[in-house]
Amino acid sequence: MSSLLDFLDLVTFPFQIDFMRTAFAVTLMIALPMSILSCFLVLKGWSLMGDAVSHAVLPGVVIAYMLSIPFAIGAFVAGMICALATGFLKENSRIKEDTVLGIVFSGMFGLGLVLFVNVQADVHLDHILFGDMLGIVSSDVIETGLIALVSTIFLILLRKDLLVHAFDEQHAKAIGLPTRLLHYGLLAVLSLTVVGALKAVGIILSVAMLVAPGAIAFLLTRRFTTMMLTAVAIGLGASITGIYISFFLDSAPAPTIVLLMTLLFIIAFIRTMMSGRTTVGASETTSS
Repeated sequence: MSSLLDFLDLVTFPFQIDFMRTAFAVTLMIALPMSILSCFLVLKGWSLMGDAVSHAVLPGVVIAYMLSIPFAIGAFVAGMICALATGFLKENSRIKEDTVLGIVFSGMFGLGLVLFVNVQADVHLDHILFGDMLGIVSSDVIETGLIALVSTIFLILLRKDLLVHAFDEQHAKAIGLPTRLLHYGLLAVLSLTVVGALKAVGIILSVAMLVAPGAIAFLLTRRFTTMMLTAVAIGLGASITGIYISFFLDSAPAPTIVLLMTLLFIIAFIRTMMSGRTTVGASETTSS
């Protein structure tokens, strides 16, 4: 009986520590809208846009530090500048969108690194790039919670319009949907979620949370509603499990979450391949 109690105490120990409970809470908050958003990014082919915005917020963070204003404001403005600049360059040149994204986000990320090196900041670069979910304070939890709430409400209320816009923008325009509002609204929510994830999972690792849940769900499902629910389950489940495992492995939580999502993607991909081969084999047997 004593050994069983000791085992249960060991298993539940991470949930008994204040900073671990905070890490669980803040990561789950931001994982919800990012998982939903990842579905639209995957369907629309905007996965690289999430990468671009995530990297582009760095100069905004540094400038916000220099001006002594909240990091979230600088990060959001920088993310929107990246998104708007990408749209402007795409519409006024022959360059393809993925090329424009590469130029804009690498340029802004380089600017951020140059500014960071020349500013004596008391914020470590690793915390900006990879997050510091174990060092989050109550004000960060409130900020992340508000961002997650606004983003989730927007995505859920407009999910049908956003879905039509993601599949066929010309059709969405023909049936009278406000395509420009949907376009820039999605970009604004993307920037917001990156800002919300900044302190928890960081700039670089937020990319995985914006792509992996939707990509995995896309492999496993056929209907959008099922895809969205599956993505949310994957995002929340991987977040809890990754933080929990990282405690016992003494590893960084955010990379552990991303590694777990990568493993889930590989499993889903193998399952899809095996399912496809089984279907083909069955068809050949039937035809014979």
